[in-house]
Amino acid sequence: MTRAKLLQPDLVLGNTILHLTPRILQRHHLQGLVLDVDETLVSFRRADVSEELQFWVEKIRPILPIWLVSNNLSEVRIGRIADSLNLPYLFGAGKPSRRKIRYAIQAMNLPVSTVAMVGDRLFTDVLAGNRLGMFTILVEPMVHPELSPKSHSLRNLEVWISEKLGVTLHHS
Repeated sequence: MTRAKLLQPDLVLGNTILHLTPRILQRHHLQGLVLDVDETLVSFRRADVSEELQFWVEKIRPILPIWLVSNNLSEVRIGRIADSLNLPYLFGAGKPSRRKIRYAIQAMNLPVSTVAMVGDRLFTDVLAGNRLGMFTILVEPMVHPELSPKSHSLRNLEVWISEKLGVTLHHS
């Protein structure tokens, strides 16, 4: 598999995870979700969950199982977020390592190709999901309004490098 293929999301949402609808999930025949946490669900360093996110989870949970898999090392923070959403979680994943994502997929007892890895980062979330053969969805980060755009310079660098390698990031 080429480097560009490893970084190519199957779906570029072009918006935050709140715009990932049951219709989109059904269109792609998805049966499970593994979600990144920081910047995908909540702004970095925040542990409170928005009402909109709670509503989104309540809308999606009856359709398919959801697991949170985060690189964040704070079990207290990730656990608090997971508890407020009533979702199982794994922290300290070290993505693009596949180990903890594989554990979540096995816990769902689903074929890997029917589970989506959803995240805001190419070099962690998309790369890890593609290495496992998952359906990968790139979403726009959840940004706290008080944070400057400079806080996303690493993500911007990832996008630039990926595009130079031939990755297409136009939303579907």
